[in-house]
Amino acid sequence: MRDLYDRLRHRLRRLPRTGMPDGLLRLLASLSIPGVLLATLFFAASLTPSLLPRPYALQGVLSGLSLAAGYAIGVMGQWLWDYLELPSLGARVHRIVVVIAGAICAAIALVYLWRASEWQNSVRVLMELEPVDSAHPFRVGLIALLVFLLLFALARLFGLILHAVSRRLRRWIPRRIANVVGALVAITLFWSVIDGIFLSYSLRSMDRSFQQVDARIEPEVEKPTAPQRTGSDASLVSWEDLGRPGRNFIDSMPSADEIAAFSGERAQDPVRVYVGLNSDDTIEARARRALDELKRTDAFERSTLILLTPTGRGWIDNGAIDTVEYLHHGDIASVAVQYSYLPSWLSLMAEPEYGADTAEALFAAVYGYWRELPADERPDLYLHGLSLGALNSERAADLYDIIGDPFSGALWSGPPFRSATWRDITRQRQPDSPAWLPHFRDGSIVRFTNQHDHLDIPGAEWGPMRIVYLQYASDPITFFEPEALYRQPAWMEEPRGPDVSPELRWYPVVTMLQLAIDIIAADNAPMGYGHVFAPEHYIDAWLAVTDPPGWSEGEIEALKAYQRERRQPTADAPE
Repeated sequence: MRDLYDRLRHRLRRLPRTGMPDGLLRLLASLSIPGVLLATLFFAASLTPSLLPRPYALQGVLSGLSLAAGYAIGVMGQWLWDYLELPSLGARVHRIVVVIAGAICAAIALVYLWRASEWQNSVRVLMELEPVDSAHPFRVGLIALLVFLLLFALARLFGLILHAVSRRLRRWIPRRIANVVGALVAITLFWSVIDGIFLSYSLRSMDRSFQQVDARIEPEVEKPTAPQRTGSDASLVSWEDLGRPGRNFIDSMPSADEIAAFSGERAQDPVRVYVGLNSDDTIEARARRALDELKRTDAFERSTLILLTPTGRGWIDNGAIDTVEYLHHGDIASVAVQYSYLPSWLSLMAEPEYGADTAEALFAAVYGYWRELPADERPDLYLHGLSLGALNSERAADLYDIIGDPFSGALWSGPPFRSATWRDITRQRQPDSPAWLPHFRDGSIVRFTNQHDHLDIPGAEWGPMRIVYLQYASDPITFFEPEALYRQPAWMEEPRGPDVSPELRWYPVVTMLQLAIDIIAADNAPMGYGHVFAPEHYIDAWLAVTDPPGWSEGEIEALKAYQRERRQPTADAPE
């Protein structure tokens, strides 16, 4: 060991003469050994599987963030050690530890990079994807290093500002007070740049961009000519004011002939009503226009009426609504009001309450009219939403306002982890049921399902209101937990969901970062996994919620096969 150390020292002394700058040498010498060790362990853990397969670019970003997080924790630990004046290593021992630590870190990083493909394939196989031969270890390592260096440089800049302010203030105030003030000044400066320049500029730019996308009229989407269709010349909502997602929603509606061709029975043209964000200036006015359009199209004469809450930019999953229209042979109406043209995550940042306020206004307008109709003549009333739409749909109705005359039920798919109702129900599940497929009380009001039908619970009878959550165990938008920073999520316990890798392990901090990166990839998962819901999986859920008559098991399987064959990934992602 002594000979190894002497040879290393000899080479380091020669580096400046061979082109290694003194500043770089000082930088390397200043690195925290605990920080480097912990950064390496975090980097290695970041390569293990999480809920979804990751392309190498996302994996590189994740690994870079993990490197930075591990290094920061190591530095803070070393600072605390020194602050408490605990014993430190001597200079000679310190240098030996540097050599050993460097060798250990390099070995760990190489071994885990070599196994990265195996771990990614453990997820891909579950999702019926082709295995990868390589997880691009060199690209992942390079991207991770670049991300780490960027964050490291920002941290050094923060430290320089802090110390510069602190040194000047020490002339007039005590040292520790000067340090605190310096830290506050640096935080304020960084936040002003991030919030006042980066975020504000980015939000304005994206707002303009998505507004232009919303206004664009695709040539293949034709304006309806039938007067009963929303957007026609007879409609209370102009074709232009529907917005891009509204026009796609109206244009993609199956006709009575298409439904009858499949079922072999008489069918009707469904009623679809959509009110775009530009139709009126206020939420209340858009809700009233939606109600008036429902009346104009005789929607309340149908047997079933569904209040749809779109995702952030107004998108509605056609796989969800097509299936229920086929189940009811077209004797059904649905209505939605757009509340944003921003993606859901941007909508939450820029206008967090706007979606809930819109869903509440639409429910109040439609439910208020529906409640006044004769009970034996009005349609069954249901709610539906996907993702942010599910979150806002949950908020639409106050239990105390509807308990005397409840609506018939709801189907909420992919509820976000922020959903308070979903969290409370999951927390109160039966102890013997997993967090990814809870059994809530006696199953008379709320039930859960996923890729497989779990809605037929032995001994359970539906009550007057039926609520179903359709969720996949591999959906990070549903199962992300900030608490994964310091504790293992309940859904990771055995038994696990059918689409969750058995190789997945919990690591402090790293697992939370993995799940956060998974959220970015959630809408690019294979259909039937992650946050991309397959049309055939809606069928069992709608059967349980709306209970359409006259369907045999063979006909249900035929409808699933039909929907499976005609499904196509849409260009309009839900987020």
